[in-house]
Amino acid sequence: MAKVKVERFPDWTEAEMQKRIITWMKGRGWKPLPHQLAMWDAVAQGESGLLQMPTGAGKTYAAFFGVLPKLGANLNGLLMLYITPLRALTRDLEKSIRLPCEEMDLPLIIETRTGDTKASVRAKQKKRLPHILLTTPESLALLLSYPEARDMFSTLKAVVVDEWHELMGSKRGTLLELNLARLRSFNPTLQSWALSATIHNSMEAAQAINGLSTQPRIISGERNRKISIRTLLPDGEDNLPWAGHLGLRMLPKVLKEMNPKESSLLFTNTRSQAERWYEAILLSKPEWQDIIAIHHGSIELKERERVEHGVKTGTIRFVVCTASLDLGVDFPEVDKVYQIGSPKQIARLMQRAGRSA
Repeated sequence: MAKVKVERFPDWTEAEMQKRIITWMKGRGWKPLPHQLAMWDAVAQGESGLLQMPTGAGKTYAAFFGVLPKLGANLNGLLMLYITPLRALTRDLEKSIRLPCEEMDLPLIIETRTGDTKASVRAKQKKRLPHILLTTPESLALLLSYPEARDMFSTLKAVVVDEWHELMGSKRGTLLELNLARLRSFNPTLQSWALSATIHNSMEAAQAINGLSTQPRIISGERNRKISIRTLLPDGEDNLPWAGHLGLRMLPKVLKEMNPKESSLLFTNTRSQAERWYEAILLSKPEWQDIIAIHHGSIELKERERVEHGVKTGTIRFVVCTASLDLGVDFPEVDKVYQIGSPKQIARLMQRAGRSA
């Protein structure tokens, strides 16, 4: 007799899941942090808002474990949206979210939808979305363009927007705000939370995610870490060009600072600048060929994964990169962070500096 596979639906009470989360964290030797407890309580009360904390402060589990108890409504459909500014982030976020779900044996289907997603997977998702979907603003906009969008998102309980400071005020951020407004028209009780680095206009950032009709909750905190910043300046008083400045005249000074014994990230503001710096360093230090790499959004997925794995294992000591590595990609803190040229935002500089030990 053939075995019939019985499909399981998420089915638990909020109190039951909250206890299971605490038990799972204790099993790993973890204790919920104050900002995590504050967000869990706010989500349980039906609030929406903004959590702002520096890099590596546990924002992912603050958001996911806050929403998870709400997902046990015995429904089969999309329950949670997790939106990130970069497709490179979705892989690590998916691993982080999938880990507790598998270890607690939760019947949740978790998938990503980005430019890296196979066409066959996207076609399957068009027919039926997973319980938890990690995606980008552009992919969400495409999903909402389908005629059956209202039915596809009818079961949605919560939306989490990661690294909101990277999107806010940009065209992509405006696109996301419009899409969130449409989702709220499908479900007026939808909860929306933004995760961000520390920013000065937190109320404005929270209202942009939640709309002006509700009063958002703002949860803040700081890590007890001092950041030391040194500035390398060019010799002399030569005028710099108004545009197209790549900072390569500073290469000799940067090379003196770089040491293979110290793992380092060299951040640039554009992909072309990253390519030029990577080539210039290799030309000056060909012996570093096996320990230096480049990382940005235009590089193939397998190569990006190889670089990220090399940083985690320590086999790659230097990475010339763009914003693709200053956000939520999960790897250990490095020894030094270099910012080539001026960052576009102070929040971005603090975010990148937070990658260093």
